[in-house]
Amino acid sequence: MSNCTVESSKVETSDGVKLHTRLFKPKEEIKDSLVVVLVHPYSILGGCQGLLKGIAAGLADKGYRAITFDMRGAGKSSGRASLTGFAEIKDVIAICNWVCQNLSSDRILLVGSSAGAPIAGSAVDQIEQVVGYVSLGYPFGMIASILFGRHHKSILQFPKPKLFVMGTRDGFTSVKQLNNKLSSATGRVDTHLIEGAGHFQMEGPDYDAQMVNLIIEFIASLQ
Repeated sequence: MSNCTVESSKVETSDGVKLHTRLFKPKEEIKDSLVVVLVHPYSILGGCQGLLKGIAAGLADKGYRAITFDMRGAGKSSGRASLTGFAEIKDVIAICNWVCQNLSSDRILLVGSSAGAPIAGSAVDQIEQVVGYVSLGYPFGMIASILFGRHHKSILQFPKPKLFVMGTRDGFTSVKQLNNKLSSATGRVDTHLIEGAGHFQMEGPDYDAQMVNLIIEFIASLQ
């Protein structure tokens, strides 16, 4: 993390929850007005912004500003986590509004990891500044859909560019399930399969550099 600086803030949601937020900034020149907002995995299973610090720092090293935050009930944020992730949509919206107001940005890339992907996907159409969406291990499978199935429609109908990254050995979603879901999606849809990677394995630091490169390639395609 030598090539970036990290600033902490508190961001308040529309329903009064205070979110602990970190902004990762390049020490050198900022390449783009675009800001990457990263949404962490399922709070109830221990998800928190710390899981995304490697990706955020990697993006800052490459000249992009990146935001991580603890959703309600996680880490140092107030409030309580919800089972299905619908209350957390307000958290994503609050962070994106904060980015627009405080970082002079009108372009946001939303990146969701694991259960953060359906939560981010449900926020996309409520934030006009979102120019694209990246999912890292979206839990589309049958069991996960009991919790997150009602989130699917929003991201599948989102007309702006979308990238879905998944390991071929993801325990929540098979490659066939991913392809079946995305066959009904609107607009540009890209997929990137990581051979032999499991769901939780892909969340680990060994894959951070690969995730950073995929996100940067996707940003370049949005220009």
